[in-house]
This record gives sequence, C-alpha cells and structure tokens, in this order.
Amino acid sequence: MVSPLEERLGVVIEKLTAEETRGRMPVEGNTQIAGILHGGATCALAEGLGSMAAYAYGRERDLLPVGVDINATHHRSARKGWVTGVARPLYLGSKTVTYEIVVSDDQGRRLTTARITCQLRPGSI
Repeated sequence: MVSPLEERLGVVIEKLTAEETRGRMPVEGNTQIAGILHGGATCALAEGLGSMAAYAYGRERDLLPVGVDINATHHRSARKGWVTGVARPLYLGSKTVTYEIVVSDDQGRRLTTARITCQLRPGSI
C-alpha cells in the first residue's frame, strides 16, 4: 500500500497499524548533490508513514486522512545504507490525528524527527 512516490523512493513497509507504522528507504538514489540523504526524501518518507498510520486509524471509522501540517527537524545526515522511519501517534481524535515519525540510520542514530497532523474526513478508498 505505497503511493507512486514511495515506490519511486524505494520505500518498503514493514508494519502498518494505527499504533505503529514502520518503513525503510535506501539512501542510494535519494541523495542531494552533496551525496547525503535529501531532506525532501526524508520528509516524503515521514509523511507517507504518518499518513498510512492515519489511514489505518480512520479506516475502522470510515474516515480518510487529509494532511494539514507537517514539520521536520534534521539532526544528522546519512550517506549510505538504509534509513528506517517509525510513526507513532501523539494524538488520536475523532476529527484529527497527529503522529511523530522518527527516522534513524542503520546504526539506530536519529536522523530526523517529524510530525504530521491529518484531518479525518468521511469516506473510504
């Protein structure tokens, strides 16, 4: 259940629940000109994982998530290997949800902390 963007980034989903969604992405092919992981690719990974988790939460209630806010702080960079993102809920409400997504490198070092908020609207896929 990945979007065409996540397919292009090489994202692999390992777990998908409302309480925890986990996915991996290769650094190779997702770098900026300086040879380090592109912040935009990292944000796309984070937003995708948070949105999938929000979808898992809303699906049980016939609600679809629509992103309304995302922010990210990049703490360090990566040049090789894979990065792993884990989305966990900060708030699960009836009309909005907020997830924190932590992206780490192969050594378990935190690279990015992101947060996404989605509005939940009636509907289903």
